[in-house]
Amino acid sequence: MIHAYTTVITGGGTSQTVAERVRELPNVTEAHVVAGDFDVIAEIEADDIHGIQETVTSGIRSLEAVGTTRTYIRLD
Repeated sequence: MIHAYTTVITGGGTSQTVAERVRELPNVTEAHVVAGDFDVIAEIEADDIHGIQETVTSGIRSLEAVGTTRTYIRLD
């Protein structure tokens, strides 16, 4: 199982809605609105790296109000 974290920058005032929609996506185990350099962070689990990529590119990045994303693969 591959684990990853994806950070998301959203449009103004949309963080809560984006987090709710991200939580509904396959392979997403958690999503939270956070303070700092980005607005939402999601935890993703998939069988392989392609599952992570699919969740980010076809899932998270396709949502309205999602801007920049950064994905970090967990190493431990």
